[in-house]
Amino acid sequence: MDIQEITRRVEKESLVLRQIMAGIEKVIVGQRNLIERMLIGLLCDGHLLLEGLPGLAKTTAVKTLAATINTTFQRIQFTPDLLPADILGTQFYRPDTATFEIKKGPIFHNIILADEINRAPAKVQSALLEAMQERQITIGETTFPLARPFLVLATQNPIEQEGTYPLPEAQIDRFMLKIKVDYPSAEEEKEIMERVYGGVVEDIEGIVDVAEIRSASETMNAIHMEERIMDYIVRLTMATRNPKEFDLDIASMISYGASPRASIWLGLASRAHAFLSGRGYVTPQDVKSMAPDVLRHRIILSYEAEAEEMSSDDLIKTLLERIEVP
Repeated sequence: MDIQEITRRVEKESLVLRQIMAGIEKVIVGQRNLIERMLIGLLCDGHLLLEGLPGLAKTTAVKTLAATINTTFQRIQFTPDLLPADILGTQFYRPDTATFEIKKGPIFHNIILADEINRAPAKVQSALLEAMQERQITIGETTFPLARPFLVLATQNPIEQEGTYPLPEAQIDRFMLKIKVDYPSAEEEKEIMERVYGGVVEDIEGIVDVAEIRSASETMNAIHMEERIMDYIVRLTMATRNPKEFDLDIASMISYGASPRASIWLGLASRAHAFLSGRGYVTPQDVKSMAPDVLRHRIILSYEAEAEEMSSDDLIKTLLERIEVP
């Protein structure tokens, strides 16, 4: 297909995403960036990590997204006493039949809200690794494939909060995007108050079907990406590993750079961003828009960076300013 034909398909298929966005905006005030990133995760079949202080509608946003789709949804509240079996399931013995049976856990749903994921210790967080990467669960000697789509949308409080545990690097790399959720504006906060006091409740259950989302994803994957855009993505990712090769003076600030998984997700996220913009081709601006959300959790800062109060977002800003744009 040529770019014009792809654009026509994008304009047609994006109606599904606009319906979902309109449904979410009936419940969530503001947070446009968060809503768009959740739709990008939905299009790309990628897991999302939402970070923000309590009370910023992270949980409500995920529940509302799930409500717009005709699929199964399960919320898992992570706590310090949670066990892996509480998530995955377990084997139990039936004395009447002298056999073992398997009771499946809450992970066996299409959309999973892992609420306050960093409240649980590492053993529980690691229990999600196989599910998130391999899309399957092993209980005892039996392996079960998970239904598609399978999305983990996790919320976490900033790790400086009391009673939180940083996620293991191997797990956090499985998240496509790490989205920072900020405070609403004064006007938005006033509207939130008015909605709560007025008891406004919108019924948005089952706006779209999974098949419609799958069709939109296929169209998104057909969006044209020039080789020079792919080269730009690779340069951005490699610059986090070897800054000196790109004449960047930030090598002392980075302990470990982003993995090749970052390049894969950045390419997909850029296509999804173009899809939401109604275009059949990817531009450098699509890449720049998605780079912070794809890279911020994959750059492991050094002690020197922490001592100088540098964040991964500061380093990504430097990369985007200094790496040549095609």
